[in-house]
Amino acid sequence: MANLLHIDSSVRGEESVSRKLTTRAARAWLAAHPGGTISYRDLGRNPLPHIDAASAQAGMTPPEQRSEAQRASWALTEELVGEIKAADTVLLGLPLYNYGAPSTVKSWVDHLIAPGLAVDPETRQGLLGGREFVVITSRGGGYGPGTPREGWDHAQAWLPHGLSLTGLEPRFITAELILAHSNPAMAELIPLAEKSLTAAQEEIDSLWSPVAA
Repeated sequence: MANLLHIDSSVRGEESVSRKLTTRAARAWLAAHPGGTISYRDLGRNPLPHIDAASAQAGMTPPEQRSEAQRASWALTEELVGEIKAADTVLLGLPLYNYGAPSTVKSWVDHLIAPGLAVDPETRQGLLGGREFVVITSRGGGYGPGTPREGWDHAQAWLPHGLSLTGLEPRFITAELILAHSNPAMAELIPLAEKSLTAAQEEIDSLWSPVAA
């Protein structure tokens, strides 16, 4: 039975564009996989603890020598890696905050860089590859080629590098200029924002369609 791991990270609740798009993608995936199951994690509403001294050493400390804090951190890492290993497809909503990824996503990635679970400690090969990884990004402005802030989207540039040790390889779908409707200074960009959103929706709808396959 196919399984989708659906992860959201926006803190904007019902107003979140990334949440609306990941919901659309999850529905499209389920329609293409009758009987499939969906697991869900909300990093925005239930953030993971950031890496600290205990968690940084947990994976390098023999199990019998781990402190209580190290055991708790390693148990969380096992849970997070297990969610991915149980999934055929991983779906992540990735809004752009202050030109970078939400800190909750950074924490998620940090927990996944786990020797013996997600990374072979001897060969350094990733152990989470071979599954589909769709990342739906949303950004308030425009960061494409030729724009004043080209290259300022550090979330999309960072994620493949951050997860490279695990073997996960993201496919990005992006909706940008999402603040055009609420920011009067961006009003003239509304047509471009709508075009970007429509393109993202169409790409999502085609992900698991028979034609795309």
